[in-house]
Amino acid sequence: MRAMILEAPRQPLRLAELPVPKPNPEQVLIRVHACAVCRTDLHIVDGELTHPKLPLIPGHQIVGTIEAVGESVDKFNIGQRVGVPWLGYTCGDRCRYCLSGRENLCDYAEFTGYNLDGGYAEYTVADYRFCFPLDPSFPDLQAAPLLCGGLIGYRAYRMTGDAEKLGFYGFGSAAHMLIQLACYQGRQVFAFTRSGDIEGQEFARKLGATWAGDSDKLPPEPLDAAIIFAPVGKLVPAALRAVAKGGVVVCAGIHMSDIPSFPYDILWEERVLRSVANLTRQDGQEFLTLAPKVPIRTEVNPFPLTQANEALDALRSGKITGTAVLVVD
Repeated sequence: MRAMILEAPRQPLRLAELPVPKPNPEQVLIRVHACAVCRTDLHIVDGELTHPKLPLIPGHQIVGTIEAVGESVDKFNIGQRVGVPWLGYTCGDRCRYCLSGRENLCDYAEFTGYNLDGGYAEYTVADYRFCFPLDPSFPDLQAAPLLCGGLIGYRAYRMTGDAEKLGFYGFGSAAHMLIQLACYQGRQVFAFTRSGDIEGQEFARKLGATWAGDSDKLPPEPLDAAIIFAPVGKLVPAALRAVAKGGVVVCAGIHMSDIPSFPYDILWEERVLRSVANLTRQDGQEFLTLAPKVPIRTEVNPFPLTQANEALDALRSGKITGTAVLVVD
């Protein structure tokens, strides 16, 4: 099979010919049709997330069909279409996090496209217990972004509780899906983009944003909560200043640049600052049930598998509206 592999951080991915992997008893072999490109992939390639498995096939927003199943698989059938997310394995019962229903914090977790080979390839294997069936209303390319930007974005969204006025800092893959859910649920979204990103702000308004502007500006009214999707630490004080008393600021990324010091008064009055880590399978089941009801429509920018480096470069430079998706067929 063809695969794009990372051999060392800060190096371009290399196109390689590799053997098709064989599933172990609890895995399924998947013929990959599409794999969305995530900012986490960029953090891995750029060396900001340390200690990946090397060499590594990146990619953790995988859509494909099952071609073979391990002997212990009792959930999926050959020919069935599935999605594979970031969370690829947890211990289940060895750590206190799994035992308390917090598998996203598992001490022994493994992640697709980081500890486990991912979807920048024609085939991949995945633990069947961490795969999701996909609604047929979503074509392959449109389904792929749901599997990380959607799932982890949804977990961050849930952390805002019943907030009516939501700020989204960074309007990329996750935000362009979650704004659709927020509008469906009757909430108002205030979208913040990098300074001068007129195109991104217009895109947010098109999807229903009440207001869109530069991330260094205050919104026209105080927010009940804010989600920081962009991996930019200086947005934390900006978001704290934008939320009202008792407001919540959620850092949704797996990596963020250093947060600058800020005065206590912007945290005072019971504002809450918290992070979100990974996802649980329950998050996935809830979001993938909600997505076709909204319905969420994903804006995609397709690239051939062999142009994975170009897709990463486009994401790195902010030239992607919506989500870049590798087409593997």
